[in-house]
Amino acid sequence: MPTVLLVRHGQASYGGPDYDVLSARGRAQSERLAAELARRGFAAERVLSGRLARQRDTAAAFGAFAIDERWDEYDADDILAHHSASAARLERPGGVALTPREFQDVLEGALLAWVAAGDASPCAETWPAFAARVAAALDAAAERPTLVCTSGGAIAAACVGLLGIALEAFVALNRVTVNTGVTKVVRGRSGTSLVSFNEHGHLEAEGLVTYR
Repeated sequence: MPTVLLVRHGQASYGGPDYDVLSARGRAQSERLAAELARRGFAAERVLSGRLARQRDTAAAFGAFAIDERWDEYDADDILAHHSASAARLERPGGVALTPREFQDVLEGALLAWVAAGDASPCAETWPAFAARVAAALDAAAERPTLVCTSGGAIAAACVGLLGIALEAFVALNRVTVNTGVTKVVRGRSGTSLVSFNEHGHLEAEGLVTYR
């Protein structure tokens, strides 16, 4: 029964000149998870990552890995540009400074509008296209024991697809994904199933829990 572990990347650099860079805490989270999975004896036959630097640098904590671009995150700035009146972006151009909570509120409104727009969204990648590529990536990953370093949106989209729940739940799941939280998926006789979501006990004792 192949097991897939979906790992959200370590903490990135919100508010910095380049969001797509692991913070010092993000690197510590990645190293802590690698040590914990080694302690548990989880043996992945392969490690995959999306193309983003924060995903690749998280995967590097596990040794050699391969790139599968289908695990890239949605383009937050493109979604904000087309589905929000706010000038806020991940790297705060134009002097727009928001707290992580304030930014999350703006982003969630844009994400809900993006999902609701479906194929009619003017974004370069619509919600249906994003959900389909993540589902295809998961289907391929579940062929054998695999660890995937990706992002919260991709993990949330995978969970919505597996559970067959309302699309709006994507935003709620995305909101609570913890940096280097682990979501477990297995493939068996009944198909591919979600076993656990966002497990992050490896971070709690050392005060390393972050959401952005």
